[in-house]
Amino acid sequence: MAKIDPTARVENPAGLADDVEIGPYAILGPDVVLEAGVKLHAHVVIQGVTTIGARTQVFPFASLGSAPQSVHYKGEPTKLVIGTDCMLREHATASTGTVGGGGITRIGNGVMMMTGSHVGHDCTVGNGVIFANNAVLGGHVSVGDFTFLGGQCAVHQFTRIGAQCMISGLTGVREDVIPFANVLGQAGKLVGLNVVGMKRRGFSKSDLHAARAVYRDLFFGEGTFDQRLDKVRQMVGESAFAAAVVAFIDADRKRPICHPARGVIKED
Repeated sequence: MAKIDPTARVENPAGLADDVEIGPYAILGPDVVLEAGVKLHAHVVIQGVTTIGARTQVFPFASLGSAPQSVHYKGEPTKLVIGTDCMLREHATASTGTVGGGGITRIGNGVMMMTGSHVGHDCTVGNGVIFANNAVLGGHVSVGDFTFLGGQCAVHQFTRIGAQCMISGLTGVREDVIPFANVLGQAGKLVGLNVVGMKRRGFSKSDLHAARAVYRDLFFGEGTFDQRLDKVRQMVGESAFAAAVVAFIDADRKRPICHPARGVIKED
């Protein structure tokens, strides 16, 4: 049976896998589901229609599944879904979705949310994403797999961040960020590619060379941005990096694409 501290308040014991551990003074609402091996430390609060995947750990004073911080929310039974093998540290927060945003906030597998980090309503966070301390996402943000969000960075609502990006600490992101990019600054601008992360993910020297060529052509070539994008589009068949970047841009053009600061072509 689940191991539940006698001081914890659990409104739906049937939603707990047999080997779940729930620490002192934790509070779980009636629509919470905890899958196998989940461990909640002391003083965790989980509300709403929330599912937490296998082997995820949640540390003291984290608050998950609370009502979205949206004036449009009227109490609908929206959801929060958290994947397997996540690590949610102290004071981490994540809200359920809103009807207007699809109704679900999703956090992928193997995600680490350090102290004070936040995932807003209707966000989609990929696998292996790391939130450093106090990194925060506004509503309706999407973050690709294996992206790193630096300490105290803030991502504007409805913004998209591609896979394997590096968002530096204290950066404000208000434009869509292409995959593999490195972003820095109060009003975040590209400062090259996330070369360190790409090397860690097994990119070869030839892969990096090809990625740099696409980056230069897209942001520092001649003509308008759309003309440069068309040139990169012609490289899709021979460059996986070009294919990923073009697919990301074509998927949604509602927000502008984050560009480098003028003259910046830093690559590592």
